[in-house]
Amino acid sequence: MQVTTLVLGAGAAGMMAAAHAGPDTLVVDHARAPGEKIRISGGGRCNFTNLHTDPQAFISRNPHFVKSALARYTQWDFIALVDRHGIGWHEKTLGQLFCDDSARQIVALLRAEMDRAGVRLWLETSVEAVRHDGEFAVSLTRAGTPMTVRARNLVIATGGKSIPKMGATGLAYQLAEQFGLGVITPRPGLVPLTFGETFKPLAGTALPTRAQANGPTFDEATLFTHRGLSGPAILQASSYWTEGESITLDLSPSQDLFAVLKQARQTAGRRALGTVLSHHLPAKLVTFLRDELPKSNLADLSDAALAEIAQHLHRWQLTPAGSEGYRTAEVTLGGIDTDAVDARTMEAKAVPGLYAIGEAVDVTGWLGGYNFQWAWSSGWAAGTAIAATD
Repeated sequence: MQVTTLVLGAGAAGMMAAAHAGPDTLVVDHARAPGEKIRISGGGRCNFTNLHTDPQAFISRNPHFVKSALARYTQWDFIALVDRHGIGWHEKTLGQLFCDDSARQIVALLRAEMDRAGVRLWLETSVEAVRHDGEFAVSLTRAGTPMTVRARNLVIATGGKSIPKMGATGLAYQLAEQFGLGVITPRPGLVPLTFGETFKPLAGTALPTRAQANGPTFDEATLFTHRGLSGPAILQASSYWTEGESITLDLSPSQDLFAVLKQARQTAGRRALGTVLSHHLPAKLVTFLRDELPKSNLADLSDAALAEIAQHLHRWQLTPAGSEGYRTAEVTLGGIDTDAVDARTMEAKAVPGLYAIGEAVDVTGWLGGYNFQWAWSSGWAAGTAIAATD
């Protein structure tokens, strides 16, 4: 069978690329349904983009790589597409946009766009091998039947390794290495961090924090779990964390605890430090920290002592044992080296007709719709570039 363009992967980026690549396009995926990660995202309502999408919200060895695609297909372009399909949406927090109804509406939108463009979709189809002899020859197995599809263009949109139970594999990296494209070592991103049973007594406790690990700070909630730390602030920081290093948590980012404690000393100096802190931090957390804090009344603590206590709570240093890994990671950091890919077209510089998009490449967004926007933008860039060559 011969097609102009073969897209490997019916996820967000793959379907977006296919919808713009031209009518003689085939999308294949081993899953039973397209867009499965879209379907489960955002608690089933899909955080499909972010109003504040900016290149600074993406992690890549080349921080400039994302600029072209994001500038040419913006969050406003995708919002306009959502509006054209009559999908209601709302902003939750921090510019995060969700469907009012269901994430399935975004999958249906992409299917409709592919249908309009005359794109074919083969599900439950596995990729066995890829060859290149001037064009691409891809060996597939569909419904137990082996076949070969030949294509002038091949789009790698198979994502990363995160959430293997959804069928994630390392196929993108295998293909990259086969064609001589560099791969930045993949690792889990947007993932809970583990601390053994350290925080088991605090499981279920959550509070607003400011988290940092070798990068920007994130003012969002932290959740203590039986295994360690989770919540938006921790997921964000995890993408910058490397094994063996510590993270820093500000347990009270909205107030100056030194000023709070000084004021309390003036008005209630006979009260115990822990009692006062329990009015500003979860009581379970204060109890947990008792060995790290003086067992004194406020009146017995000098300004220097109060400053030291406040500093400890504003810059609580913790060293994770590890992360929960790809099993619960929302994204994969690393991937196909952007040095090998044209930032405008997403085409491999050394292999004409080979494209890499979405999570397959070394681009990872922050939590909050940024990774979907990268899927839309990079998919659009590849699809329109392919259509322009026909």
